[in-house]
Amino acid sequence: MSYSGSDRRRHRVYVTRNTEYHLRDGVCVAVRDRQSSAFRTAHIALNLKLEGIVKSYSNGAVLPHAGEPVIGDAIYFNDARDDGEERQIVTSKLERIDRPAKAVVIAYPDLAMAV
Repeated sequence: MSYSGSDRRRHRVYVTRNTEYHLRDGVCVAVRDRQSSAFRTAHIALNLKLEGIVKSYSNGAVLPHAGEPVIGDAIYFNDARDDGEERQIVTSKLERIDRPAKAVVIAYPDLAMAV
């Protein structure tokens, strides 16, 4: 029997070639290097909100879109701060979109858990 209600899970992992971006409620709470499996505590995406996707087309065009990412899209993070500074990042193309295991969520660095 499948569940037909709304999805209440709060965590997702967006996986690129080299990096995993761990999000809780659309905000990046942890970044992990795929080669070493180590969490990075100083990454520009930390604490940034997922704003949308960037699609690349065969003719070389690159266009931003608001919407849910799918495999093959790049994702776009942004943070407009009160002091007028803006932090942005566009990832490489997504290879997978996963749900993290509970043990992985518990292992998120303390810095990210303060969000």
